[in-house]
Amino acid sequence: MTYLDANATTPPDPEVVRTMLPWLTEHYGNPSASHAAGRESKRALEKARRQVATMIGATAEEIVFTSGATESINSVILFAQSEWPERPLLIISAVEHAAVIESAGRWEALGGRVKRVPVDNHGIVKLEAMQSALEPGRTALVSIIWANNETGVISPMAEIVAMAHASGAPVHADAVQMVGKLPVDIGAVPLDYLSLSAHKMHGVKGCGALFVSRRAPFHPLLIGGGQESGRRSGTENLPGIVAMGKAAELAQNDYACDLAALRDGFELRLSAGWPDAVIHGSQAPRLPNTTSICLPGVDAAALLILLDQRGIACSGGSACHATSLHPSHVLASMGYPASHAASTLRFSFSRMNTRDEVSAAAEEVIRSARHILDQRDTLGSPVEFA
Repeated sequence: MTYLDANATTPPDPEVVRTMLPWLTEHYGNPSASHAAGRESKRALEKARRQVATMIGATAEEIVFTSGATESINSVILFAQSEWPERPLLIISAVEHAAVIESAGRWEALGGRVKRVPVDNHGIVKLEAMQSALEPGRTALVSIIWANNETGVISPMAEIVAMAHASGAPVHADAVQMVGKLPVDIGAVPLDYLSLSAHKMHGVKGCGALFVSRRAPFHPLLIGGGQESGRRSGTENLPGIVAMGKAAELAQNDYACDLAALRDGFELRLSAGWPDAVIHGSQAPRLPNTTSICLPGVDAAALLILLDQRGIACSGGSACHATSLHPSHVLASMGYPASHAASTLRFSFSRMNTRDEVSAAAEEVIRSARHILDQRDTLGSPVEFA
């Protein structure tokens, strides 16, 4: 299989797996226990915390381990609504991940207000609309996706943080796709909260983290045992956390990997073979590993199935909505019709991909897309997946 769906999940790095395995077998002490096995586990836990903190320029005390970014996101948004009832407003963008969208829906169901800031036709958050949306003294939280999971378009986070802080509002970033692909420095972009997930950066599933700035208040979503310095109760997933620490360490070396060269070569070959192809966000700052491409006239659902049968794994958009039939809200927010989204696939690369396999995949996408059109044009016959 040629795996081109890294934004859904990344293959665990073999070194990450090797680092993790002893904590599944030999070293199984509870980090909260006072005996030698527990203390050994506690040391491993705190080492991983330092590794994750270093990756984003934070201090270890600002890192809270969670089950994943979805928990981190829910924790921050629920906290903000309960902490500042006198501030009824939540501000998000129109292109958020489902975890933020659903949390915003709950915010409204609990009596709050939500403003959804639009993006331009490149997928970039409109800063003038953000400025207009802010209500000093009434905004509990601004929560913005830093790098979009479908298009890879990067939000102007430094400007958003400056605007929000000037109005007295804290800012949370969904940095799931950003972290591990591009450098993140909390010192340069002084966020209050940031969510990340291990399995999007060659760690393992079921583990994530929440950055809580030392300047920002926070109360836990999960209570009971007082773990994570009282900020997230529940026995820590030590094997996953150790793996995440190693993944964070390795990620700092990944920035030298020229993912943009893989992406650009893939896009050039597809555009040459399909001149009408539309690359979403190509004029915007983007993640180096992500391309969202529309092949006009091609049924993306059929193409997805055919590529899968031919050994290429990619996506129709967000992996969290892979089984749903509704069109992409991200592309709709950028001004594209549903028919355009229905001809769009997302390809996302990792450092485990090679130039040769990516080039071969581009050729296969073109062949498969032509096969679908040929089948459609032959008296309207259905596509044969063989």
